[in-house]
Amino acid sequence: MPKKRVFSGTRPTGKLHLGNYLGAVKGYLALQERAEYECLYMVMDLHAITTPYEKTKLASMTKEIVLSYLAAGLDPKKAIITAQSLVPEHVYLAYLFSSVINVARLQHLPTFKDKVKQYPKHVTLALLAYPVLMAADILLYKAELVPAGLDQEPHLEIAREIARKMNLEYGTDFPLVKRFVTTTEAVPSLLGEGKMSKSKEGSYINLTDSLAVIKQKLAAVPTDSGQGNFLPKSGNLVNLLTLVEIFEGKAKRKFYENEYLGKGIGYAQLKTELAYAIYERLKPIQENYQALLARPRYVEEVMKTGASQARILAKETLKEVKEKMGFLEFFKAFGL
Repeated sequence: MPKKRVFSGTRPTGKLHLGNYLGAVKGYLALQERAEYECLYMVMDLHAITTPYEKTKLASMTKEIVLSYLAAGLDPKKAIITAQSLVPEHVYLAYLFSSVINVARLQHLPTFKDKVKQYPKHVTLALLAYPVLMAADILLYKAELVPAGLDQEPHLEIAREIARKMNLEYGTDFPLVKRFVTTTEAVPSLLGEGKMSKSKEGSYINLTDSLAVIKQKLAAVPTDSGQGNFLPKSGNLVNLLTLVEIFEGKAKRKFYENEYLGKGIGYAQLKTELAYAIYERLKPIQENYQALLARPRYVEEVMKTGASQARILAKETLKEVKEKMGFLEFFKAFGL
């Protein structure tokens, strides 16, 4: 029975944090261990340039994500791990796909409108075509499953629309990709609302943060008096208690809830104990990270090998699409 392909990626916009690990990478680790799946995990550096970025840091941040992937436990023997830009077929296929999707359809995407508001002076063609490139990222490997949050569903619908049109007009066999929810944990922001996010400074704890830094970040979380007649449904207390449950267990959360409704919570104690619990969870990852830092060539070799493996699959798909769309077939002569 053929394996189902799984594709997912991370933009290189900063170091991986707890939210990335428990909300995505933990799921990647589970999938790579399942024999029925063939997994591809990439750093989406081409997507990074759709919004303002620092060109002097792009390469180092891309390698940083791969380094963190490996430190967290992703295994290049069990999954293809590389950077998007090392597989040029992504861009080629995206251009071919751009011929079957309407500009107005892309302009009406809520995600595009949000980015226009966020970066009014950076409304580029690349930004508009982001979902088309994302469709190419996935369909280049004929991946059926994408581990992603609900916020990515509009982009996945574009991928399905493109697949349908390509299949109908050119007789291709692209799958209709499905969003795949893995068993993960939603990690709340330290700012009181939403999830940890690299785009919101102060909201996250990096996988590489020391115990002292974790203590400092938790200490900065605003708190109330620590006592009340009922438990709030949102805000900093709820987020702290959620972190307590994730890292110290449900019984510990229940203990603090009772304290809040009784004599009151000692936030200093809560934050200190939580900091130690988080650090203990991160310690093995940080030890792996430090060991990998001493082997920079290994990280680069993983990316090169992953790119070679990915290109074998990518070239096959691109060749098929070009043939069906009517292009010349001098592939070997031109090295395409």
